[in-house]
Amino acid sequence: MHGFTEEDLILYLYKEISTEQSMLIEDALANDWALKEKFEVMSAAFNDLKKLSLSPRKSAVEKILQYASSSTQKLPSSV
Repeated sequence: MHGFTEEDLILYLYKEISTEQSMLIEDALANDWALKEKFEVMSAAFNDLKKLSLSPRKSAVEKILQYASSSTQKLPSSV
């Protein structure tokens, strides 16, 4: 029994665990097919996330800029 959680596997994916813990997870992955299957699903999702390119819609940016412009015009000159 390994006792590794999904959080442990995520930390392993992001390389945010100790070398010792990493070796224990690697050993568990080599010997526990259910854990390996879960890890492979998480790893595929992790790799898909890295491929995403997110940015706001142009209309959202324009609205923010309009709001910023109009709100600065309302400020008193002493500010």
